Amino acid sequence: MYQQMIFVNLAVNDVDASKKFFTEIGYTINAEFSDEHCASVVISDSIVAMLLSKQRYADFTKKEIADPTRTSEVILCLSAESREKVDELVDRALAAGGSASGEPQDHGFMYGRAFDDPDGHTWEVMWMDPAAAQG
Repeated sequence: MYQQMIFVNLAVNDVDASKKFFTEIGYTINAEFSDEHCASVVISDSIVAMLLSKQRYADFTKKEIADPTRTSEVILCLSAESREKVDELVDRALAAGGSASGEPQDHGFMYGRAFDDPDGHTWEVMWMDPAAAQG
């Protein structure tokens, strides 16, 4: 069966700094699809973040590029397999130069935290009890 993928394209100020940040929090860079203007960050088998210099990002749109430190266009949400994995990823992001975004959300059956990467893009990390999700 075909597994659909998502490629999230984000404009960044410094591709090398972004590569460093995302590898420090545990992801890998696909060198085949990366260069001085783009970092292909492998999040999972079906999720890839394409971190593009603003110059390269502008090649794909005629719209003004948002400044994610001042405006919000999207909140990226990643699932985690446990509450502990939520904390591990967000804590790594904070140690690597990210900043906390909002307060932790704890609803018992669902737990999440969020961070802003060094360019200001907001990433939520969420765990939900599988039994609660089914009914």
